Amino acid sequence: MSRPVRTFYRVILVLLVALAIIAAFWFGLVPQRLSPFSPISLETRQWFVEPRLSSLRHDPELCQSVLKAPHIDATPIPDSPIKNGCGWTNAVRFSTTGGAKIGVNPLTCEMAAAVTLWVEHEVQPLAMEMFGKRVVALGDMGTYDCRNIIGSRNPFLKGMRSEHAKANALDISGFTLEDGRNINVLRDWSDKGPEGRFLHEAHRRACRYFRVTLGPEANEAHKNHFHFDRGLLWTCK
Repeated sequence: MSRPVRTFYRVILVLLVALAIIAAFWFGLVPQRLSPFSPISLETRQWFVEPRLSSLRHDPELCQSVLKAPHIDATPIPDSPIKNGCGWTNAVRFSTTGGAKIGVNPLTCEMAAAVTLWVEHEVQPLAMEMFGKRVVALGDMGTYDCRNIIGSRNPFLKGMRSEHAKANALDISGFTLEDGRNINVLRDWSDKGPEGRFLHEAHRRACRYFRVTLGPEANEAHKNHFHFDRGLLWTCK
């Protein structure tokens, strides 16, 4: 075998190993004890959020150690074994996150952590900066729903189960401030004032924590809410 051919195969091997390592983190297959990253914390904004969130996927014990008051009032719930593409594992229920009320049941642990980080370290500071008021409630349009993806123009996604079918997605329709003001995605997204700017910036900042972040500009199906999930795809629009 000639040297160029050997070099080519070595490069391919290195690339395959690199892809395997990335995939292991992506699917949450690397146990926390083997990870080069410290466990995710809800206390502060951190680097390397993606692999740290992924490590929660298959680790209920780690999940319970991370999802703690005062950041979130999460309670573990029994698994619902996946059947016909629907069900969940390692999920929780909660009624407050990042100081805002919301009724969520069920939602996967890694999604619950991502939501809390987004609300506490992005949404709340943004609301204080723009309105001088904290967000006290989130408009929740649901988590678990055994159905396929809707609204996508991508033909490859037609017939594919939504992340909602695995309790791995959350839809948010708006925000209520402590003075009673309501900021609504459907009504205020196109507003040129502070409400519209707040929604656009909250949406942009969500992309740090969720693999899929969709809003009114994604498609007609999302004109009235933000869709967040931590599935296999990655997009922010």
